[in-house]
Amino acid sequence: MKELNDLLNNLHSEISSFHKVNLAVSSGSVGWHIAHSLKTIDQTVMACKNSNPTEYQWHFNFKRFLFLSIAKKFPRGKAKAPKIVRPEGDISPETLALSFEKVRANLKNWESLDTNVHFPHPFFGDINKKETEKFLVLHTKHHWMIIKDILK
Repeated sequence: MKELNDLLNNLHSEISSFHKVNLAVSSGSVGWHIAHSLKTIDQTVMACKNSNPTEYQWHFNFKRFLFLSIAKKFPRGKAKAPKIVRPEGDISPETLALSFEKVRANLKNWESLDTNVHFPHPFFGDINKKETEKFLVLHTKHHWMIIKDILK
């Protein structure tokens, strides 16, 4: 999870730019992308922690294989964030700072979780701990690249 923590540090460094928008890149502000990334990490980790590892069954999923193992990136503008991970309400440096604290606390014991904790992804199906780590890194990196383009 070192790569995810590095990405979190990158996101954190841009809190002061939360209000910036570049409509040529995205309709979301820097703050929206940070908040969405944090909410995705939080919801995903909580779903894994609340899952029953004995219920996990691996099934081949072409989209998961393609994006998590081959392409190792997500295309822009092709998917809409599920409502559960869309930021709601006002986004401010204070709300983002609180979200960072929550996510970092939530990730503290990630390493000790069973390898078969899992969560149901809307496109990739059930993904276990190892695949979840890949997903979280790719998803966060995707939004980090958008933020960098907004700020250019």
